[in-house]
Amino acid sequence: MTLSNEGIVQLINSYDKQSKALKNEALKLSWYMRGGLSYEESMYLSTDEREMISKIIEENLEVTKKSGIPFF
Repeated sequence: MTLSNEGIVQLINSYDKQSKALKNEALKLSWYMRGGLSYEESMYLSTDEREMISKIIEENLEVTKKSGIPFF
């Protein structure tokens, strides 16, 4: 497969965007876990594991909102 210069730039930009999204998600997970999961550990999680933890966090935030109990 060969790419034009423009195609290569687009591919690099796509990889950069994906990399930043992964880092952002890992940082959010480690922040919500309050030390229970370090940034480095969150980077080693699979996509499925990150999605599962994110879903648990969302569910807990929703329960917190409904109950009126402070989250922080």
